[in-house]
Parts: sequence; C-alpha cells; structure tokens
Amino acid sequence: MGRPGNLDWNDLRHFLAAARARTLAGAARGLGVEHSTIGRRLTALERALGGALFVRGPDGLRLTPLGEKLVPLAEQIERSANALQAEVSAETARVRFAVLTGCVTLFSPHMEKLRRSHPEISVEFVSSNRRIDLHKDEADLAMRVGPIRDERLLARKVADAGWSLYASPEYLDRRGAPLNPRGLAGHDLVGFGEHLAWLEGAQWLVEHGRGANVAVQAQEPADLVAAAAAGAGLAVLPCEVANTDPRLKRLTAEVLCRTPLSVVYRREALLSKPVQIVVRFVIDVLRAEAKTIHG
Repeated sequence: MGRPGNLDWNDLRHFLAAARARTLAGAARGLGVEHSTIGRRLTALERALGGALFVRGPDGLRLTPLGEKLVPLAEQIERSANALQAEVSAETARVRFAVLTGCVTLFSPHMEKLRRSHPEISVEFVSSNRRIDLHKDEADLAMRVGPIRDERLLARKVADAGWSLYASPEYLDRRGAPLNPRGLAGHDLVGFGEHLAWLEGAQWLVEHGRGANVAVQAQEPADLVAAAAAGAGLAVLPCEVANTDPRLKRLTAEVLCRTPLSVVYRREALLSKPVQIVVRFVIDVLRAEAKTIHG
C-alpha cells in the first residue's frame, strides 16, 4: 500500500462516514459530496496508514481489522474537533464592549432588540474608569471621550457629550446654588485630578472656577460623581451620567462644554462578524440616545 504518511482530518471524517453508512453512496449523501470524493479520500487515508481499511464487495463496504481499530480513534478525534469548534464558536459570539462607568444604562433599554435579532451574540460590558487597552485584547471595542490619538485604532465619532453643573441637595441646603454658573467664587468645587485635566469639563472649571475652593480632587470620573453626590461641592459632569443620578441636581439647563464621543476598535476585530454587528448596534444606540448624550 505504500509508505505511511501524514494523516488528514478530512480523510478521517470521510472514513467515519463510510464506516457508518457501509457504502460509498451512503457516505456521499451524508456529507453532501460525490461518491468519487469518498473513494478518493479513503484511498488517500489507506496510503497514509499503509494498509487497507475496507473490503469492497457487492454488498458495500466491510471494515478490515485495521479499519475496526481506526473507528474508535477517529471518533475520539471527531469529538475533540467538535468540542474545539464549539469552544471557538462560543468565544466569537461573545463580544466585549468597554464603556465608562455609569454609561451601561444608555444601552440597557436597547439590549432586548439586539437579542431578538441576534440571539447568538452575547455582549459583555467591561465597565471601567481606566482606559481599556484594546491592543492587549482587554475588549473588542470601546467607547472613548476626547480626541483619538492612537492611529492603530479605527474610530467612529458618534456624538458630542455635553457637560453641565451639578450638586447634591445637601450641598445646596448648606451653601446654596451659584447665581451664575460662570461665577463660582466662594463655592466648594470637586476638582479634576492631573490625569483628567485634558477633559473639557476640567478645562471649563479652570476657566470659570477662579476664587472657588477645590474641596476634593477626584482621580477617576466615577469619583467626581461620588464626591458631588456626597455633598463635597459643585461639579462639572457629563450629562448622560449625572442626569440619571437621583443624588444630583442639575443647576443650569445650559450645556457648558462638549467632548467628542467615539466608538473605537482594532481593524482586525472586524474580521469577526459578531464584532461587526455589535459595532453597528453601538453606533445606532448612541445616535438614538444623542439627545441624552448632548445634554
């Protein structure tokens, strides 16, 4: 039969179909191929193994002793291949979406629509105050505020996030509201930590907070909200987060400044169909929620 060579899983798959059907025609029907393909695959496998697997007769195919030994081994390989395929399918259907803390509520009302149209896709929200590193595979896509300086990422700007002035009822009872949101002298403020200084809200506060007392400096966006809700002082916050927080009161209907909001992802992430679907879903939701985001 020739010298044994390398095995091909496709040859083993055709062998199993033939062993189960006991005819070339039956195996061909089961796999949706021509019966000549089954014969060619079996011949290739026999050459690779160096021995006959079937005796071909008028009644169909009969396994040889070598064929009988190969069946359970091939079935074990089949089970392993099916398990691997199921694992890969489950992984590709799970899409990790990084959002800023407090922003999951923007998407919650729309999730049922995604589940109805794509029940095979599961969205995992990675809610964090830090910038998730897409290059380290910490998520498949992310919401980002501000300019996108990483040229390796694809970015789709979807909205401009509005900022306004907020305080807790406790602070307002103690100190009252400012008569003019651009005149905060004499008030306590929740300030931005150094690594948040690039945010438009932080820059606005530097310009209009002269004469005010920075009572607390927050190092994370969620800490800004928490400090303001605890009554530490006035805070300039993103409207889409602060407007839904019952612990805070908005002090002016005016949007004081805006920050560009984008959806970002790696180019190669779009090779995954589930990621493509979730990117489209996220963009549609953010555009639908534009009024809330704009403030």
